[in-house]
Amino acid sequence: MRISHKIGVAGAALGLALAVPTAQAADPIKIGVIAETSAISGVGIPNAAKMAAEEINKAGGVNGQMIEIVDYDDHNSAVDAVRAFQRAAQQDHVAAVIASYVSEVVLALEPWSGRLKMPLITPGAASNDITKRVHDDYDHLKYVFHGYLASTQIADVVCEASKTLMINDLHMKTAVVMSEDAAWTIPLDEEYLKCLPAGGLKVLDHIRLSPDTTDFTPIFNKIEGLKPDVIVTGISHVGVQPTVQWQQQQVPMPMYGVSSQATNATFWKDTNGASDGVIFNMVAAPDVAVTPKTIPFAKAYQAKYGSLPGYAAYQSYDDVYMWVDAIRKAGGTDPDKMVEAMEQTDYVSTIGRIVFLPKTDTFAHGMKIGPGYISGLMVQWQNGNPVTVWPANVATGKMVFPAFTKLPQ
Repeated sequence: MRISHKIGVAGAALGLALAVPTAQAADPIKIGVIAETSAISGVGIPNAAKMAAEEINKAGGVNGQMIEIVDYDDHNSAVDAVRAFQRAAQQDHVAAVIASYVSEVVLALEPWSGRLKMPLITPGAASNDITKRVHDDYDHLKYVFHGYLASTQIADVVCEASKTLMINDLHMKTAVVMSEDAAWTIPLDEEYLKCLPAGGLKVLDHIRLSPDTTDFTPIFNKIEGLKPDVIVTGISHVGVQPTVQWQQQQVPMPMYGVSSQATNATFWKDTNGASDGVIFNMVAAPDVAVTPKTIPFAKAYQAKYGSLPGYAAYQSYDDVYMWVDAIRKAGGTDPDKMVEAMEQTDYVSTIGRIVFLPKTDTFAHGMKIGPGYISGLMVQWQNGNPVTVWPANVATGKMVFPAFTKLPQ
């Protein structure tokens, strides 16, 4: 009996030893990624998240567990995104979610994040209301973090750069603001209309267009009639069509500002080169070492997927690392402990040093902006390549415009 007892104990111990790694391998920590994978600005979100997870897993995972990315295509629909979010939380049991570059989608997910106590961060949506809601209803919405600049902050970067690029370098005096009608552009345009004149550019008109617009000819005809020196843009859902028609119609004013689709490496091909000369805002670019992680990430992404990352891909990659760090510090996936850990984030990412603002700030759980933290770049498409033209200390080239562009004398 003693012999059989010893064998039984040894067998049980061996079984336990074999069972533990099997259970761990079968029970990864899941992070949900909800994005618009058919859109050129959205496809990089799951791609970059999977890259980060692969790197983390190669390094041993977190707390002895691997990271698994569970991705969902919301088809550019807030309704589909909410369904995906509910499934991620209730069926797939993810620990956290990275979601969307579309503000309307993130705003629709925000109350569900509170109801389901599901940590959520956006890598690309810009609406000021994302963080304002956290500030106004912290106890319920503390699970939401903003991993990108708010619209007002983006406008301030564009305006600050315009003082050098448009006014000092090109001697411009007037502008027309042209933005798509969307949640994120309401505060963007409000700030444009304040900061552009304050910096020295008189705004001659403010045009808001439907994201469903297919023919921009009447809009460009109107702008040409006003004869501004520059068109300051706020476009994301549209991008290819106005850029193509800008080139086809030889609209003589430069397009400068925010163009989310222009941040993607495929934009040159998508516009058949019509993007030549377009200047757009980014927080990181493949040709600038914003931090030591920026260029290596861009190169690795290009090697893996065959194109450079769009703007939201940088943040999505960083967001996985930040959630994993929060899980490590929290000792697990308890959502309240993860939020507490995330609030203490001080992380050097691909886009700069990320520190989240406190609940008392208007931009609660938004990123701290300014020197030493997250700032911004202005990048121009030139001969098929994105070239950083501002700020001067990191610029890799000077502005160059197509022949049809007429600049102030």
